[in-house]
Amino acid sequence: MMKCRKLALTRCCLSRTLTPCRGRQVLCLLTLLMASVTLSAVALRMRGSEAPLSLSDFLHILFPLELAGHRRVPPCALLDGNDTELKGPIDADTDSIPSLAELEEWLAPSLLPGGLFIPRNCRPSHKIAVIVPFRDRRVHLKIFLRHMHPFLQRQNLQYGIFIVEQAGDGPFNRALLMNVGYREALLLHPSLDCFIFHDVDLLPLDDRIRYSCGGQPVHLSANIDVHGNKLMYANLFGGASMLTKAMMENVNGFSNVFFGWGGEDDDMSFRVRSHDMKITRYNLDIARYTMMRHVRENKNDRQKLLIDGRKRIHSDGLNSLRYERVRLDLRPLFTLIEVRINQTQVLTDQGLL
Repeated sequence: MMKCRKLALTRCCLSRTLTPCRGRQVLCLLTLLMASVTLSAVALRMRGSEAPLSLSDFLHILFPLELAGHRRVPPCALLDGNDTELKGPIDADTDSIPSLAELEEWLAPSLLPGGLFIPRNCRPSHKIAVIVPFRDRRVHLKIFLRHMHPFLQRQNLQYGIFIVEQAGDGPFNRALLMNVGYREALLLHPSLDCFIFHDVDLLPLDDRIRYSCGGQPVHLSANIDVHGNKLMYANLFGGASMLTKAMMENVNGFSNVFFGWGGEDDDMSFRVRSHDMKITRYNLDIARYTMMRHVRENKNDRQKLLIDGRKRIHSDGLNSLRYERVRLDLRPLFTLIEVRINQTQVLTDQGLL
């Protein structure tokens, strides 16, 4: 398989993107013009960054060209357990730890910069962002990437993986990072319409767990091994969950005030249920996940935040999101978004200090 490498804009990369335009020079020129306009827009968004717009960023902008080239291919079939592409129950190797170089050599040839994948032979029904809140889990991240890229590609999904890293050593704010990932992913790719919020230490154990949105929010990780392979409680919405863009906008995203561990998932569960949506799940014999070992933080008392949060739904979330973007890096296997959060500012905005 030919490789489109990050360091050189080879004919391979260009022909891979523009193959459907061959023989239609006018369409090629128009498409390139659209790419140029998009490139200028992204350059403006990135103004203020110390690094100039790189070749990797330029290739990232060619993502819409791939989409344009897929208009004449058939829709991707909705795979089920009878499809040969799917394996059903699968194993997860959490013991061996690959290097990033090994992963890039293996996985990058099928990806666009930023960890983006588009099936070549069919047109996906959704454009999916897998958003992973992150800090200090380098080993977990490598295992996650090794497992998730093949898992998602077997389902014929168009997707990108976005790692949202919190800078500094302040209390971790998982929910705010997921809001950041949602917003930043849409800035890069406005056509995204399905968002999967995924902990880095969780790996699915059955590829019949369809990572593609439907008419209701989906709690994907219903059956986790460390939880005794059972659903812990009926309204659980943590670990890995899936919502459309319309759903996220309807509930104003996640709350931004949950610093430290615990509570943000229950707050989001209330948000979706209070907007006449129903949390759906796969059967427990399919919705199986393994959780990688890590040191657990002490769970904080969130009762007051949860109770008061019901009054803050329309003022605490996407419309009150504050953060400083430190870095946007389009890596071969994922898009890294590093941000700094001012806890005092966030809590003061909500009258909690």
